Amino acid sequence: MSSLFSSEIGLIHFIASVLALILGSAVLLMTKGSKTHIRMGYLYVASMAVLLVTAFMLYNLFGKWGIFHYFAVVSSLTLALGMIPIFLRNQIKNWAYLHFSFMYWSVIGLYGAFVSEMMTRIPEVPFYNMVGVATGGVMLFGGILFGINKAKWMKIMGAISKQSKSKGEFA
Repeated sequence: MSSLFSSEIGLIHFIASVLALILGSAVLLMTKGSKTHIRMGYLYVASMAVLLVTAFMLYNLFGKWGIFHYFAVVSSLTLALGMIPIFLRNQIKNWAYLHFSFMYWSVIGLYGAFVSEMMTRIPEVPFYNMVGVATGGVMLFGGILFGINKAKWMKIMGAISKQSKSKGEFA
């Protein structure tokens, strides 16, 4: 274990990250608002919470607060902002679109972290350059995809918001 993971916390972080990647990808691809979507979405949030808590416990890379800790702060905010519309859906007009948008960026950010982690493992490659290129590339791709689909997604999420309010649903 010591060759691949720095500690038990590192192993837990790794397992949570793999689960979050699988669950986050599945949730983005499945029908929104279904019972499966809701269950898997909460599992995604739980795995992200474990991933983020353990991220703040890992200091083996620099021995102190580092660039991935700053990304973990941003990821924590994105995840929290993605859940707030769920809990305040009766007070927020476009809650479904806001929820979707922040959760989309949560998953895209997770992919950015994944690609950055993989790229920094390449021997003799400048660390910060690889983090920048990997994160920037994934975020650019995610932004282009978001821009292309934004109107379609807004329409879908608007219908979900209206349908949910008329049924008086609360996830």
